[in-house]
Amino acid sequence: MKQRVRAILVTPDNTTLLIKRVRSGRPPYWVVVGGGVEDTDADHEAALLREIREEIAGEAEIVRPFHQLTNPSGETEHFYLARIRTWDFENRSGPEFQRDDRGEYLLEEIPLTPDALTDVNLLPEEISAALREALAHGDLLASM
Repeated sequence: MKQRVRAILVTPDNTTLLIKRVRSGRPPYWVVVGGGVEDTDADHEAALLREIREEIAGEAEIVRPFHQLTNPSGETEHFYLARIRTWDFENRSGPEFQRDDRGEYLLEEIPLTPDALTDVNLLPEEISAALREALAHGDLLASM
């Protein structure tokens, strides 16, 4: 089964970068940066750094694993907490951005607070809940 990696990207201003998805026939929703692990990736962290470069032309430092879940397709998703210092969404290079049938991808910087995360439809809901809980307890940024 395919493995996926995702990054909770924390900026120098302690905000997070989310991708807003706008697709025909459904309300907008937000996701964290990431994607599938490829056979050529040395490990999950290498796959995640590659995805960050492809999706937002960013350079990040992975801090630690954050959460793991199994999505409805049966794929395991590994979420990591990462510090990001530079990004340039205009220079993204991921293959998904070349397709016209995938809808819009918009990069948004969101305050890293439970209220701000409640205000966006961050999917999957399990990661949204885990993030809000970690923020409410002060656990998320403590290791940064």
